[in-house]
Amino acid sequence: MSLDNIAIVLVSTSHPGNIGAAARAMANMGLSDLRLIDPARFPGPEATARAVGAQHVLENAQIYRTLDEAIADSGFVVGATARSRSIAWPSSGPVSLMAELVAQSKVGKVALLFGREASGLTNEELDRCQRHVRIPVNEEFPSLNLAA
Repeated sequence: MSLDNIAIVLVSTSHPGNIGAAARAMANMGLSDLRLIDPARFPGPEATARAVGAQHVLENAQIYRTLDEAIADSGFVVGATARSRSIAWPSSGPVSLMAELVAQSKVGKVALLFGREASGLTNEELDRCQRHVRIPVNEEFPSLNLAA
């Protein structure tokens, strides 16, 4: 199975180390299309150090000014969120979502969107997604590290 049609999109990442850790996790899973929207600092030594051998992912990362630019070629966009929302968006659990994501990637480009470290994705950003994924975590501490 080719994962070339799956892009990982990081919105306004504040710490370059998190970009490097995400690149390492991507390489572990066979992903290489990293898209950064308005990162606070990139490239940088912290990103390289945390990538630990996944420098190829960092070197090929594309930087965009807006979400619309980053997902322009994606026919299926999934937004990751930790918060429960009052607006009823189509959502899936991680297992069923991954099956759908892989199936959609056989048809065209797909994007998996992750928000800011401190606040996640905005409602406007989630509106751009065809599906949301919520990873079940401790409700009292729902914050996951980007690379997790």
